[in-house]
Amino acid sequence: MEKLTPETKKLMDERFGHDCIIALATTNEGLPHVRNVDAYYEDGAFYVVTYALSNKMNHIAKNPTVAIAGDWFTAHGTGIDLGFVGKAENQDIMAKLKEAFSSWINEHTNLEDENTCLLRIQLTDGILFSHGTRFDIDFT
Repeated sequence: MEKLTPETKKLMDERFGHDCIIALATTNEGLPHVRNVDAYYEDGAFYVVTYALSNKMNHIAKNPTVAIAGDWFTAHGTGIDLGFVGKAENQDIMAKLKEAFSSWINEHTNLEDENTCLLRIQLTDGILFSHGTRFDIDFT
């Protein structure tokens, strides 16, 4: 397994550095739970705008280890609740997310609700396939 290289960084940015759908897996009481989420990738992490009281956030509070799957990519990571999307420390990434999710975010998400939160999925390791080549990536 190798660290993120310029080639794999470019591939990750091209595939996921915009509004994309990934499958997010959490566990609860030993059972896996998988759902699709809108996400945005940047610098070894996916970002998801979600609801603080959702099942996924409740699962992550109990066990932050998660798995994801996307376009020819699977990975493990840690789910980190960054809190309310309106917090000052979230404004830089939220500006990027508002742009990436511009086609739906204002119509489907109440950004004023204090339970609207930002989830960061900090990747630890992953497998990326591109044109028949397998890349084993260490994101730590």
